[in-house]
Amino acid sequence: MDKNNSYADFSSAAGSNPVVNDSEKLLNEIYVDLFLNRLQRLHRIEQLREFIDQALDERNEEAFYKYVEELIELQDSLN
Repeated sequence: MDKNNSYADFSSAAGSNPVVNDSEKLLNEIYVDLFLNRLQRLHRIEQLREFIDQALDERNEEAFYKYVEELIELQDSLN
């Protein structure tokens, strides 16, 4: 490929192969799904930390252990 070709030239040339486009779309969907799942888990971790703080403030031992258990599971799933 000539170094002077633009991205549009490259993408139009790549657009002629539908298998590549389907593969790229599938990979993009997978990456987006993984990204959104990670964001959702991170958000839930922040929520759980707030719930744990609240349970400590209220001296609610049952809620504390429940939230801590879920937090540990989520943190383990991220590693």
